[in-house]
Amino acid sequence: MEQVEPTGQSSRLKMVGVTVMLLALTAAAGWGIYAVPAPVVDRMLESDLRESAMQMSRQVESHLSDLNATFRFHALTEHDEEFLELLPKTSDIYRVKLFEASGHVFWSTRTNDIGTVNTQPFFQSVVAAGGLYYKHQEKPITEKDSFDPDHAGDTGLSSRHVAEVHTPIIKDAVFLGAIEFYSDIADLRNLFISRVRISLTFLSGVALLALTTVILIVHRTNRRQVRDLRKRAEKERELMDEQLRLAREVRLLGELNEWLQSSRSLDELFEMVSRFMTHILPESEGSVYVYSNSRDVLDGCASWNGGAHKAHIHPEGCWGLRRGRTYEFGASEIDFVCEHAEPHDGRPYFCFPILAHGETVGLLHLRAIEGREDCFNKSRKLAQLCAEQISMAIANVRMRDQLHDQSVRDPLTGLFNRRHMTETLRKSISRCQQTGAALSLIAVDVDHFKKFNDTHGHDAGDMVLRAVGAALEQGCDRDEIACRIGGEEFMLILPDNSPEDAVTRAEQLRQAVEAVAVRYGEKALPRITMSVGVAHYPAHGTIPQDLMRAADDALYVAKDKGRNQVQVACGTTDPAKRAGPESKHPSTDAA
Repeated sequence: MEQVEPTGQSSRLKMVGVTVMLLALTAAAGWGIYAVPAPVVDRMLESDLRESAMQMSRQVESHLSDLNATFRFHALTEHDEEFLELLPKTSDIYRVKLFEASGHVFWSTRTNDIGTVNTQPFFQSVVAAGGLYYKHQEKPITEKDSFDPDHAGDTGLSSRHVAEVHTPIIKDAVFLGAIEFYSDIADLRNLFISRVRISLTFLSGVALLALTTVILIVHRTNRRQVRDLRKRAEKERELMDEQLRLAREVRLLGELNEWLQSSRSLDELFEMVSRFMTHILPESEGSVYVYSNSRDVLDGCASWNGGAHKAHIHPEGCWGLRRGRTYEFGASEIDFVCEHAEPHDGRPYFCFPILAHGETVGLLHLRAIEGREDCFNKSRKLAQLCAEQISMAIANVRMRDQLHDQSVRDPLTGLFNRRHMTETLRKSISRCQQTGAALSLIAVDVDHFKKFNDTHGHDAGDMVLRAVGAALEQGCDRDEIACRIGGEEFMLILPDNSPEDAVTRAEQLRQAVEAVAVRYGEKALPRITMSVGVAHYPAHGTIPQDLMRAADDALYVAKDKGRNQVQVACGTTDPAKRAGPESKHPSTDAA
């Protein structure tokens, strides 16, 4: 018994100790159930709200049109204000304030806050230094922007737990201002505290473990939700950015097509292409080449975004033109560099043949700007659409030029017709009136042309007219033009020629035509001669009709004096004085 008693006492002592310990644990658990959850939950919410505020701040920064202008000059676009107004409707916050660097509120979802100043020390010591300031306190329920008096009466609540988070706005190491987010965390806080207390009640024996487990579970759940929301927001933003990009591309393509279709010349068209391609494809430098009239080379017409074009390239030097389809350098394991892309530094590029009505008319060359290769590879479809727009515009301009040439050109000789000659003469006279430059008009008539037709046939006569037209056109220089007025009559406009030079040029043209030998079939046609009349502005006329009549009168004076010679109009501009028996036109038979 003496040995058992100590054992019993020890057991009792242990039981007492266990009981005391259990009572202590029970008391501690009871105290912990009511005292521990609140600060733990508050700390957990603070961590989440800090991270959420930083994310929300970054989202606000990314959506504002101009961060510097917003916080320095309070410049908010309609889109900015719409986005800020939507924040309380799409998040847990119920109020947003924007502070400038001095602490003044320049925008808030509650208009009464605008103009107030945050004079608290933490604003300059913490927020202005780049830190995030968090504050949690109970506030009257009337302080909440979305306060509903009827609802408050049902719940009996007179205050709410509010978390205020100040996030700094810093760009280029400069403190621009801050954003303050107000969040009502009462419901979430009460929910978390209730969960913890219930867990501690049922798991009082393992209170610390249960509390840790609950906190970890809740914390991880919240973090997962935040991550999911972030991913969803990023996906939605990417989708929105993609939609905006596509809408912008469609708009720019439509504008490009409209401008290109209204261009008056290829030079103006290529200038438009350079300006538009800079905006449509900013990640690529490019150039445009067009086949020359001889179609043996392509002429460089335009370049943009730092690209350069060569004066001429050969079609065989481009793999896209040789293969008749788009060539993409960098897409295959083995590639060959086009000659026109040399010197090459390894950057990927596209060669788009420009087609018009089934015929290749040019080349669109695009190369990735250094450092933007990834964006460049995604732009092939858009670049192809641009090439198609350019090809249609080139075809339209060329067709318009062809139609215009047909309207101002003589189909037999290729010289300008009477309509174009009259318009050009009118413009030349107007220019001379403004600048005082010299101007001469030469009238030409093929001698005895009717005999060519009567003796050798109309085909031979056409050959004579073509030969004369070619000689006259070859004798023109600079802005001088040769025109076929009708039949065997021609006229030449010689701007910037003195009267003496014009007469010399007329004699040279007469000699050049006289030296032309024309063969028709197996025989040579007779020598071609022509009579020439010269008139000068303003000595012989100040309007196109007078000047043409003076040159025409001089022409017939040359015919009257024996043909195959040059005569200058008389010095008067009065048609009554110029008309005389010796200047009357000979009959058609005498021509």
